[in-house]
Amino acid sequence: MSRIGKLPVAIPEGVKVTIEGHKITAVGPLGTETLELCPEINVAQEENSIVVTRINDDRKVRALHGLSRTLVNNLVNGVKTGFEKRLEINGVGYRAAMQGKDLNLSLGYSHPVIVEAPAGIRIEVEANTKIKVSGANKQLVGDVAAEIRSKRPPEVYKGKGIKYEGEFIRRKAGKAGKK
Repeated sequence: MSRIGKLPVAIPEGVKVTIEGHKITAVGPLGTETLELCPEINVAQEENSIVVTRINDDRKVRALHGLSRTLVNNLVNGVKTGFEKRLEINGVGYRAAMQGKDLNLSLGYSHPVIVEAPAGIRIEVEANTKIKVSGANKQLVGDVAAEIRSKRPPEVYKGKGIKYEGEFIRRKAGKAGKK
């Protein structure tokens, strides 16, 4: 059995989970999230935890077991505490600002770059060069952060661009001069 898949998912206080077949819905302080699992994976609620089991030991089903348990755990934790990604902008004249619910980025192009926040995602600009993306859905938070980063990825010579907080950019040496 999968080491991760056999662990029960604890349901924290303040979160209500309903299971209808292979569809799991979690309601918490940060909203409502729904997850549809594969038919090969069974989900059952036992007191204050959720147990994920598989119907057989096929290779595909074994691969889905731990993944399904992690997705259920992310679902439950997302509606309780939420997830966040932080981004940093490096470069002269590069900055971010909020324009209503949209993120307005000045990244050295001839035009401003506008990123719209999807439903359930909150984008905040903490300083001109610090962006925080947060929400209850871990996958959606990561996708939005990756989309923002893709507008101007960090370049390897000067490190200018948008990077994740704590990300290390491996720098290249510039051109060697003549001897």
